Amino acid sequence: MGMSWDDVVLIEKSKNSGDPTVVTVNCPDKAGLGCDLLRVVLEFGLYVTRGDFSTDGKWCYVILWVVPRPISLRVDWERLKKRLVSCCPSMMPAFYLDQLSSSSKQTPLYLLKVFSMDRRGLIHDVTKLLCDLELTIQRLKVMTTPDGKVLDLFFVTDSMNILQTKIGREETCEHLSVVLGECCISCEVEVAGPEYECQQLLSTIPELIAEKLFSCEFSAMEDASKVKEASVMVDNLLSPAHSLLQIQCRDQKGLIYDILRISKDCDIQIAYGRVSSSVNGVRSLELFIQNEDGKKILNNENQSALCSRLKEEMMQPLRVMISNRGPDTELFVANPVELSGRGRPRVVYDVTFALKTLGICIFSAEIGRHSTLDREWEVYRFLLVENRKFPLTSKQAKQDIINKVRRTLMGW
Repeated sequence: MGMSWDDVVLIEKSKNSGDPTVVTVNCPDKAGLGCDLLRVVLEFGLYVTRGDFSTDGKWCYVILWVVPRPISLRVDWERLKKRLVSCCPSMMPAFYLDQLSSSSKQTPLYLLKVFSMDRRGLIHDVTKLLCDLELTIQRLKVMTTPDGKVLDLFFVTDSMNILQTKIGREETCEHLSVVLGECCISCEVEVAGPEYECQQLLSTIPELIAEKLFSCEFSAMEDASKVKEASVMVDNLLSPAHSLLQIQCRDQKGLIYDILRISKDCDIQIAYGRVSSSVNGVRSLELFIQNEDGKKILNNENQSALCSRLKEEMMQPLRVMISNRGPDTELFVANPVELSGRGRPRVVYDVTFALKTLGICIFSAEIGRHSTLDREWEVYRFLLVENRKFPLTSKQAKQDIINKVRRTLMGW
């Protein structure tokens, strides 16, 4: 008998608050499966306390111990299961596969227009609802008018197909009206048209800012002296068929996803991996790997290139900096994009949460792509509003913003 699709992903919920929930995935293997699974886990706001995964190249077994971050976060475990199952090849029932194949051919892009009175934390409140509804923000354009109104344009994809029907679109607008309250003037959802193409390109980034933001030497950590340098070593003596990749790094949000993302982009095959629990804020991983040809990584240059890439992106998976734009203050956040074209999950959520916590309003915002010689970046730009409690002209205030945004993004 074949394996039931209900058994592909098993979720054993924790009995006590704070204890991890155990997520088990048992399915045929495919290139980059671990990265895809960890991406979903990150999208749902879950933190992996530890994990194990193994594959023989045809079948894989993954077990993750996860907890919500923050603990008060409500997780729809059934929806998480469906999303994880959708990552697994050839294990869904026929009707589900038909839906997935038809949607994957051309994923609809929707334009959500929100017109409202401006208020502090507005962008974050909208973003939080979109995350709760599993609407992924692909592009964002926020514009404040002189009379204190805001037009928000969210270009989103819909993993749950909520927006396919008129009723789903109307319910989404109703949810937004409740969240925004009296501030809401109007809300519309429609399939994105040609105007989306205008949002594909980011407004030109000044050369000096781009040079600093995307530099390999970029560093804007508020506690750099306390950060333990990432350690990555390759051992070819322990296994006759695999290279052992030993990784140590300061624990942070999305760390395992970042490592698996790099492995996927570099065509590294992981036969077995173990993710240990964080000890004194440091996380250890052991990965038995092969190159795309199914062989050990013996070439010293290839080893060095892989270790350098992992170190760079583990130490700085996100770039955060502030620059003056005339008399105004602009916040930049950038992260590498997967080769598949997908950006990092929940960045808008984390940045807007940090700014809301600091009491800083956003005058305008946009998301776009920027290409350097070796990779593509997703760049978030926020034009900030000056206020009496938080004078943005102060050098210390700007550093405080960078610190707060960075710590929120990294989960510190």
